[in-house]
Amino acid sequence: MIKVVASFKRKAGSSVEDFQRYWHEVHGPLAAQLPGLRRYVQCHTLLGGYRRGEPVYDGVAEIWFDDTDALRQLNGHPAYEAVRADEPRFMDVATMAQIVTDDHLIKDGPIPADGVKNIEFVTRRPDLDVPAFQKHWRETHGPLGASIPVVKRYVQSHTRAAAYASGRAPRWDGVALTWFDDTKAMRASAELPEYRRTRDDEPNFVAGELPFLITKERVIVDGPAF
Repeated sequence: MIKVVASFKRKAGSSVEDFQRYWHEVHGPLAAQLPGLRRYVQCHTLLGGYRRGEPVYDGVAEIWFDDTDALRQLNGHPAYEAVRADEPRFMDVATMAQIVTDDHLIKDGPIPADGVKNIEFVTRRPDLDVPAFQKHWRETHGPLGASIPVVKRYVQSHTRAAAYASGRAPRWDGVALTWFDDTKAMRASAELPEYRRTRDDEPNFVAGELPFLITKERVIVDGPAF
């Protein structure tokens, strides 16, 4: 199973509420018709995230397929063309960052029914090659993050090796996904020693600050993630 992670901003002049409504009610059903689609989740940035200005993205889509062959078979399909044609109606297509990832389940816990999902966009330290970066993130940093007691579930989505072929550089080297009961629990985690140990490890493998979004999940197609 592979996962496409697409992050983007809303169309200029559109309110956040209108953007979220269109994405969920109009675009979601269109994308749900894609052939080979196994699971589809929309992550909508919480309205409270706009109190301090514009977040890095207004939303993140996670779309699962069996393999890269299933992705290639989308090209030219009428359902895929309909999805692409609809995108400019609600998003700023120029802002879209898309990566194809492999998921690693770090902490296997239930997704809280009315919880929140934190999404952090990860850039590797430039002196680390991709395998070393991914190994440290998964095997060293992962258990540190999983030890934070208020984290209910933790998944790392690692950008696939093909994105680096011929010297290419993907927009992100991966995303970290953590679920909490609510924003209060998320804020409380920052006071815990496990959280501080996790943050202290970040300079060992990531470059600079980690942009993040606090979101609500909307499951459009409920299928297997692993």
